[in-house]
Amino acid sequence: MTLIRTAACCSLFLMSAAAQAGDLAIRIDDVKSSEGSIMVALFDSADSFLKRPAKVARVPASAGTVNVLIKDVPEGEFGFSLFHDANGNGKMDRNLVGIPTEDYAFSNNALGKMGPPSFEQVKFAIPAAGTATTISLR
Repeated sequence: MTLIRTAACCSLFLMSAAAQAGDLAIRIDDVKSSEGSIMVALFDSADSFLKRPAKVARVPASAGTVNVLIKDVPEGEFGFSLFHDANGNGKMDRNLVGIPTEDYAFSNNALGKMGPPSFEQVKFAIPAAGTATTISLR
């Protein structure tokens, strides 16, 4: 009976360890100033892309390179968008025709044509152990 309990406890422990999520480390290059903050939104599907983020992060800006760590991301396909909120108003500023006036980037350094890229262009796999990526603001 003790052997069965021990085996059951070991199985539960291994299953819970396998269910743990990894971290996403994002290195952001080409940050122009230390004003404001870097805002990151992580999306888990084409339906939610640029509408409903699965996770968000906000870190102080620093001229040069900024590192962002998003913890406990489950294994799967994700894409992110980010921008440098230099004036600290909590939103992406745009000009009269809707073009962003603050620096921004998407995962995979994806670019859109006449608008943001699609989820297909920005998506990448995050394994259970987590991953790291580097992007450049533009």
